[in-house]
Amino acid sequence: MNKEKFFFFGFGQTAKYFVKELSISKKKFTFSATNTKKTKTLFFNKKKFISFKFKNKIFDKKLIQVLKDIDYILVSIPPKNNKDLVLKKFSKVLKDIKFKKLIYLSATSVYGNHYGKWVNENSKLRGKTIFGIGRKRAERSWLNFKNKTGHNINILRVSGIYSNENNVLKKILKTNVYVKEKKYFSRIRIEDLAIILKKFFYSPRKSLILNASDDKPSTNIEVANYAAKLLKIKKLNPVSISKFKNKMIKEFYKDSKKVSNKNMKNKLLIKLKFPTYKEGLRNIFNNSR
Repeated sequence: MNKEKFFFFGFGQTAKYFVKELSISKKKFTFSATNTKKTKTLFFNKKKFISFKFKNKIFDKKLIQVLKDIDYILVSIPPKNNKDLVLKKFSKVLKDIKFKKLIYLSATSVYGNHYGKWVNENSKLRGKTIFGIGRKRAERSWLNFKNKTGHNINILRVSGIYSNENNVLKKILKTNVYVKEKKYFSRIRIEDLAIILKKFFYSPRKSLILNASDDKPSTNIEVANYAAKLLKIKKLNPVSISKFKNKMIKEFYKDSKKVSNKNMKNKLLIKLKFPTYKEGLRNIFNNSR
């Protein structure tokens, strides 16, 4: 049986957990990736792979030869100056490659502010933050590329990712504060995102746009209070968004929406390990003791 060949533009948390999930599922595969420093041979999860240098306009030319024999491509590099870096440098190469499927990791920031109402894949894209504008333009570029080439280009709009490494429990232990303005957000545990990606890549469905989120969009206040309850912290200190100096945090809290995952669950037949933030945070808390 031939091994499936994956290429990861960007090898961050999502790609790493995806590799772990493929290994758990006993899939036969090899992979290559990119990094921003230099080309090198590495090991991850007991697998040897080559990570090619790719930073802005500079990339290792050997990368092109590897791409020509790839089955699946995951693009997780965020846009820069509202442009997709992968398409900017590799559109001519990708145009002539007969890969099976490419998934662009977008974000639910493309929906913008819907004042706490539900959104799905057909909702209006109102994203006006620095996150939303860049992602909207990147999505549009990939869809234009799909229309021109006929390639199997897919978009996964990912909600706020949390994990053992990065979660609200750690933030509250460090700061003991929560944002007092009530905003609705959707989330996805990283392990579930890895499963979604596996199902997405191996699904016979083509050229889909799907949301990746759990079953229970919740306010920042609900989640903070639940985290405090797990940590046995009796009182959290409320802080207004205006008090934060970090511009990224201020941008993040401009939006409020509930992201539907119905299409994802129906089309990919997904059963989440952590259907809400409660199961996800409780699991992290129990494993940390």
